Amino acid sequence: MDRKKLPVGIEDFEEIRKEGFYYADKTGLIRDLLNSWGKVNLFTRPRRFGKTLSVSMLKNFFEFGADKTLFDGLAISRETELCERYMGKFPVVYISLKGVDGLGFEDAFSMLRQILRTEMFRLSFLADSKEILDAEKSAFKRFLDEKETREDVYGSLKMLSRLLYLHYGQKAILLIDEYDVPLDKAFQHGYYKEMVALIRSLFGQALKTNEYLYFAVLTGCLRISKESIFTGLNNFKVMSVADARFDEYFGFTDEDVRQLLAAYQMDGYFDEIKEWYDGYRFGAVDVYCPWNVINHVDRLCGEPGAKPQAYWINTSGNEMVKRFVEMADKTTQNEIERLIAGEDIEKKIRLELTYEEIDKSIDNLWSVLYTTGYLTSAGDTKDGAYRLVIPNREVREVFILQIQEWFKENFVQDEKPMHAFCRAFLDGNAEGIESQLNVILSKMISILDTKARDEQKENFYHGLLLGLLRSEHSWLVMSNIESGDGFGDILIEPEEPDVGIIIEVKYAASITALEKGGRRAMEQIKARRYDEKLRNDGRENIIAYGIAFYKKRCKVICERL
Repeated sequence: MDRKKLPVGIEDFEEIRKEGFYYADKTGLIRDLLNSWGKVNLFTRPRRFGKTLSVSMLKNFFEFGADKTLFDGLAISRETELCERYMGKFPVVYISLKGVDGLGFEDAFSMLRQILRTEMFRLSFLADSKEILDAEKSAFKRFLDEKETREDVYGSLKMLSRLLYLHYGQKAILLIDEYDVPLDKAFQHGYYKEMVALIRSLFGQALKTNEYLYFAVLTGCLRISKESIFTGLNNFKVMSVADARFDEYFGFTDEDVRQLLAAYQMDGYFDEIKEWYDGYRFGAVDVYCPWNVINHVDRLCGEPGAKPQAYWINTSGNEMVKRFVEMADKTTQNEIERLIAGEDIEKKIRLELTYEEIDKSIDNLWSVLYTTGYLTSAGDTKDGAYRLVIPNREVREVFILQIQEWFKENFVQDEKPMHAFCRAFLDGNAEGIESQLNVILSKMISILDTKARDEQKENFYHGLLLGLLRSEHSWLVMSNIESGDGFGDILIEPEEPDVGIIIEVKYAASITALEKGGRRAMEQIKARRYDEKLRNDGRENIIAYGIAFYKKRCKVICERL
């Protein structure tokens, strides 16, 4: 049976339809957009949830010369009266601001000019239009000649709308994808105020005082404060992740995923995909990240039985989670631990922010994590707070990764205390090790899922110790190495040629069971002769440690064998 190709990384609607790629039908967006009229419509969704593909679909539907066959068999084709009235009946201006980036403002401004100029070249027939006076074309021609002024850039979108209106006698539709990317990049690189002024001028003329505009659609990740760049815009509709309007058109629903899996004879993978990639809630609908689902099904096509991977988190940096973890105080650290354990956290959310406000308080970062998809809503409280949760297993891995990085930066890379910590193992100083470990455990954000089995909990503390001990770069630190009648958790060969260190880790069921757990670990070391490998390597001075952990407390037992 022939199967359609999967559109991995393809965001152009025309290409997907003409080249026979699989397409989850989201054309109902067109109907709802026209029926619930808004002059300027802003859709905010996390990255990789189909915003660009949706904007491309709108362009292909409305623009003069539309290829009607692209929509054959799709939901919108059944709306015959609507298609007759609107399909292929409008001039369209379509730009994506995704590429507006630069270390300085002038670099970013140059990128914006190039993006605008590319759209001018696409509409270059306007330069020869007999319906437009030559005097009206002057700014347009300056763009084509790469001689545009700053004022030309500010008025470019309105100018295009006017020229298209004069040429066709029909008001234009304006589509702006990733409208907030220039502001995000400017915030990161230190020219935010200049970029706000530029975007405010560009959008102000195009959206607020543009009598040649039929309607506009903008997409982005964050809902930027109206006072920041949309001042005075009263005809503005915002559909955020909390809005029930249009909630099913960005992301995959359960039904979308079941249909996709059925098309590729992979129905048995549904539960696994749901665990890893579902859990987002937009308005009243639970959705999956389509980028993840498509990438994983594509991988399964070539590698049946492949385990799920974190596809979404690897498409760009996770700067917001990094900031969040670094800013966390003791209370927030506890809340992060609860989130990772699967609990929800009640928070007041601000859906409208400026980038300058993001770092001013941890509360604002909670809001940004929600709007960008790292957290989602499990409902709200009577007083209007959101019950926030980590949506799925993939995003949980993001938090764990960033916490591990934060831990390395804050503890492992601080050489003096780490050297003292390792020296205590060399000296047989059980009390010193225990004291320092308890301090470290109290300060760190635990990534241990309290619902995990004891073996998994032991693995967590095992990994923690490995990270700490490997800060001593002159030591050979071996993990789960065969020795005697089993596999020792950690064997160490320090610089001292006659010394060997053995560590066995246990998880205790309660704080009162720590002593017993440490003793049990020590008995295992001796019973299974974990010292054999070290002695075979000529190390006769063996120091053994049984270390038991319970949450953020530990007990260290030491013996010289």
